[in-house]
Amino acid sequence: MGERQALIFANGDLGDPAVLRMRLQPLHFDIVVAADGGARHAAALGLNVDRVVGDFDSLPAEARDELARRGAALLPSPAGKDETDLELALLDAFQAGVKQAVVLAAAGGRLDMTLANVGLLLHPALRGMTIQLWIGLETAYLLLPPGGDILGVVGDRVSLIPLGGEARGITTHGLAFALAAETLTVGPARGVSNRVATPHPRVELASGALLVVHAPGEELPGSSRLPGS
Repeated sequence: MGERQALIFANGDLGDPAVLRMRLQPLHFDIVVAADGGARHAAALGLNVDRVVGDFDSLPAEARDELARRGAALLPSPAGKDETDLELALLDAFQAGVKQAVVLAAAGGRLDMTLANVGLLLHPALRGMTIQLWIGLETAYLLLPPGGDILGVVGDRVSLIPLGGEARGITTHGLAFALAAETLTVGPARGVSNRVATPHPRVELASGALLVVHAPGEELPGSSRLPGS
């Protein structure tokens, strides 16, 4: 992969470290960033953190000292900030030239934070950055017009969920339940639990945004390929 990449730890539930180690093994990241208490997840995976961003309300002083001793840059922000810690971590990575990012521990715990983390995929200041949220073997990412290839081999589950309003002009290729120049609206769950039926699935999208959620079929390891790489 030619573009600068980051691994980013949020402060939600990490899930099974063995699954994530398997998925991360073939990948190389130029920088590892933790959002506040997400730094503890890096330690669980045996990884060093390059930068820690946030108000540090979830990271005790002794943990901060240990991170600094190991060479991490600590970038504190005011407690009364408007942004979430993950938002600041993504913005920091983007400003450092990162074009592709994998985010771990973005779900679980608080429902409001999980929903807000998904919403960050639409952050206007992060346009131009490809972001994947990994939850176990599942991968969630944003698809914008005109669409493109999607993750998955035959038998995998793929859901298409509109974000931020209607998604129009959706035509699918290689999925079991086809859409032909159709619209998905927020509310009805029509785009959930489709299946990859033929190799090289792709989706055309005229307007709006789709959250693509991919899960490997038959509990097989998910692809580690980043969309567009």
